[in-house]
Amino acid sequence: MAKNRICLWYDKDAEAAARFYCQTFPDSAVTAVHRAPGDFPSGKEGDVLTVEFTVAGIPCIGLNGG
Repeated sequence: MAKNRICLWYDKDAEAAARFYCQTFPDSAVTAVHRAPGDFPSGKEGDVLTVEFTVAGIPCIGLNGG
């Protein structure tokens, strides 16, 4: 059975938000940070694109969608 994942859309602060949630709620952790491999129209190489994390055991993904 597939698990659902909550997707939270941010302008540019997905990593900071995920780290805040992980400091605030127990059983929470950032599990992966995915960065841009190269420059793109609205950003540059190394910018955070998505962040995978859990909040109180619930899987989430933060998306920097602009």
